[in-house]
Amino acid sequence: MEASEAQSMNVREQFGNIDIYLFDQLLKGRIAPGMRVLDAGCGNGRNLVHFLHEGYDLWAVDRSAAAVEAVRALARELAPDGEFFPSEERFRMEPVEKMSFANDTFDVVISCAVLHFAESETHFQQMVSELWRVLKPGGLLFARLASGEGLEDRIRPLGGGRYVLPDGSERFLADSGLLERTAEKHHALQVEPLKTVNVENLRCMTTWCLKKPHILFFDPIEERSEERLPEGTGETDETGTEG
Repeated sequence: MEASEAQSMNVREQFGNIDIYLFDQLLKGRIAPGMRVLDAGCGNGRNLVHFLHEGYDLWAVDRSAAAVEAVRALARELAPDGEFFPSEERFRMEPVEKMSFANDTFDVVISCAVLHFAESETHFQQMVSELWRVLKPGGLLFARLASGEGLEDRIRPLGGGRYVLPDGSERFLADSGLLERTAEKHHALQVEPLKTVNVENLRCMTTWCLKKPHILFFDPIEERSEERLPEGTGETDETGTEG
């Protein structure tokens, strides 16, 4: 029994209170050492313990100054060899919808219990677009967010896609249709089917995993096919005679 408790403690120390569905992505090998990882809306860092222990190239943002300072303190405690000093550059106080990172920066972007704080569908789309902007082609977007799936007769609309849930909280709720339309808008590849968990009919949480494709943009065919004619050469019609 003591050995079992010790083993449990070792797992807890290694992974902290990581979201179980994010842990699932680790088990499936979709997040691995050497990847550059962003936690967008990191809170106090509940999902970052393992990444700090293992020395991932880790970055995080949150609009809360207290949350960012908590993550900086966690990094000072857990990161090997003071890897994240100075931590001000890596752990930033920024809103998810307006981050200061360059395009195509991260191999993995985590958005856990963040998108359902959108104030409207427009705000939701702004946040998703920003997550997508900083994700590298071939990268993974992992999102967990509240959903109204299965609670349709238990939620009260407030307008703008926001609802009062049976547990009394107010959330922006994205149903499967909205998530599918949003993924299509960004040409996203669905890594696995949407998974929604109903918690005692009080709230539902959906796991949304997308891969950013490698998209090549070409000039329009008609522009590529045009050739500059030598000076003094007249255009010809379809028969080859001068028009």
